[in-house]
Amino acid sequence: MVEFPDTPRYLALGDSYTHGEGVAAGERWPEQLATALRRESIDMGEVRTVARTGWTTQELAQGMEGESLQAPYDLVSLQIGVNDQYRGQDVDAYLSSFRTLLARAVALAGDRAGHVLVVSIPDWGHTRFAREQGRDGARVARELDAYNMAARGETMRRGARWIDITPLSRRAPGWIGPDGLHPTAPQYTAWVELILPEARSVLAPS
Repeated sequence: MVEFPDTPRYLALGDSYTHGEGVAAGERWPEQLATALRRESIDMGEVRTVARTGWTTQELAQGMEGESLQAPYDLVSLQIGVNDQYRGQDVDAYLSSFRTLLARAVALAGDRAGHVLVVSIPDWGHTRFAREQGRDGARVARELDAYNMAARGETMRRGARWIDITPLSRRAPGWIGPDGLHPTAPQYTAWVELILPEARSVLAPS
């Protein structure tokens, strides 16, 4: 029988967006989410983060192998894929890797798919970085839409929870940090406003 700890444990899996490139540790969106949950009297433990700037789906999978991840976690978030798209990987290849990662996330949540939050990939095509790279913003948007559609379908099929922050990333071009690519803390705060209700329903169901 799987034993679940009294204090909720949260595992955040991803790339630079989960790692919070360019912001302070407490401003990363998983940390902001945990803080918001604590404000609601949910006694969250320390956030365990496995994420690194530049990671693709396959690199995240490799990075997880080097970590001592002790299931079950009460909450697992997964946000990954932007670097697959940036490097030109097709949707089918991305979906294959994403499907494997999602299965691992569900296992790490004690085989409770409803305790896994999958957060969509933000759109970086409007950023200064994209312009400096000579990228076609409209093409980036189309490709990310295809990635997100594929990930959403797999997420729903597995019974995990899908949170779409991509429209927010497109409406807030001013919320970009000095590197011209990554969000500032206020944009992450806006994401958390969408993610929090799903996390709350997992950890403090009515």
